[in-house]
Parts: sequence; structure tokens; C-alpha cells
Amino acid sequence: MPELPEVEALRDFLADRAVGREVVRVLPVAISVLKTYDPPVTALEGRPVTAVHRHGKFLDLDADGLHFVTHLARAGWLQWKDRLPDGAPRPGKGPLALRLALETGEGFDLTEAGTQKRLAVYVVPDPRQVPGIARLGPDPLAADFDERRLSALLSGERRQIKGALRDQSLIAGVGNAYSDEILHAARMSPFKPTSSLSPEETGRLYEALRTTLTEAVERSRGLATGRLKAEKKSGLRVHGRTGEPCPVCGDTIREVSFSDSSLQYCPTCQTGGRPLADRRLSRLLK
Repeated sequence: MPELPEVEALRDFLADRAVGREVVRVLPVAISVLKTYDPPVTALEGRPVTAVHRHGKFLDLDADGLHFVTHLARAGWLQWKDRLPDGAPRPGKGPLALRLALETGEGFDLTEAGTQKRLAVYVVPDPRQVPGIARLGPDPLAADFDERRLSALLSGERRQIKGALRDQSLIAGVGNAYSDEILHAARMSPFKPTSSLSPEETGRLYEALRTTLTEAVERSRGLATGRLKAEKKSGLRVHGRTGEPCPVCGDTIREVSFSDSSLQYCPTCQTGGRPLADRRLSRLLK
């Protein structure tokens, strides 16, 4: 799933290429992608793109006061085209969900792999009308997001830190991959209760959160959209690297699997050398 650093890179990319150019066509291919119908997507046509924003994992093209907002979900992506194909795309079983064309002949396709179609597009006068944006917590890279604010957010939580980091209503933009990376950098178990964090641990977590996300954004900045996924994967230290050596201590990276996701961690760096129980495996052994 694209998370804060990749969506921020897409925002930068589109700001450079779309701002100041007129939207000439918006062509939904998969009707399921549209989550709003009034105003229609055709209301964007003839309007210039005046700004591009990011709200957590949401991407927002401001077309002279009318906002084209998309959430790429788990398997969605934005593919930029220097020259879009002529003619309207045909609906079918392929990954193409929507095409947006600019007056220059450039534009982008929104695509989604797999059978679970969760990619979402909204056309709204105010991005806060999108339910997912309305409930977002603070952006962890905002100038006013300091250690004291993180401490205040976590002080009322009674759950494991991995889940807290992924909660978009608590902190916007962090998903499964970067929560693994942040906790590895903070030398903290993903199952550690937020209520047990000491001031020193909260400070460590804050530093890991800001540093991990900032470095990921910098690695992605300026890259073409087609290279962002590979850059994300290459920069991850533990997530998706089960069985590989930890780049910090050399211990074997381990995994805990859930019904529809998994987390990765280093026992030596994060859990005092103790492997965490793989709950899916534990159920099979009962």
C-alpha cells in the first residue's frame, strides 16, 4: 500500500507537471472507483489544476476550487503518461480504473491490481467532505508535530504500539510497512503496550518516526512514478525481508502473520532476542 512517503512523492511529481494545466477529460473505466457523484467528474473538465495536496495517504488535485481526491488503497497506483493513448479506454477486466487527461496530451491512469477493488476517487468542493480525510489525525511531518504532541496522542491509548501507529485517526499516513521500519529504528517490540512507554522510549519513538519518514520522502523525491515502488522496497530494512539478516545486528528477521497481513521485526534489536508468537501458526498447531 502506498504510504505517506510515496504519496508525498506523487504530490511533488504532479505539482511539477500538472499545476497550471487544464483538465480536458476525466474518464472513469471502473465505475466502482467513484465514491461521489455530485458534482460529477466531468465538472473538473475545463478547470486548471491550481495546487496538489496530500492528506495522510490521500492525494488531492485542486482544480480551481474543485478537488479530485484519491486514495490508492492496497493495490492502487498512479501511472503518469507523457502522451496518453488516443481515444477512450474500454471497460474490461484489466487494472485501469480511471484516466485523467490534461490539455498538453499528458495525464495519468489510476490502476488497481487484484480482485479487491478498494481504490477510491472523490470529487468534492472541500476535501474535508471525504470521510477518510475528516477523521485524520495530525501529519507526523508537520512542523508543529513535536515529541510533546506524540506523547499526548499516545497517553490515552491502551493498545499495542504497532496498531496505534497504523491508526489514521491518531497519526496520518503511516501504514504496515513504515510502522515496521519505525519500530525497528526505535528498537521497540510491535506488541509493546502504548501505556507502558517511558519518556525515554517516547522520545526514541518520536525520533524514529520523523527520521524514517523524512529519509523515505527524500529518497523518493524527484523519481518518476514508475520507480517509486522499487525505491520503497529497496529502502526498507525489515518489512518484507523475512529470513534475511538484520542490517543492524545480523540476526534473522522474523515474521508474525495475521489473516490478511504480516509484520516483520528483528528479535535482537526489538524484543530482547525473544521471537514473537506467530498467531496464525499457533492456531494451526492447536
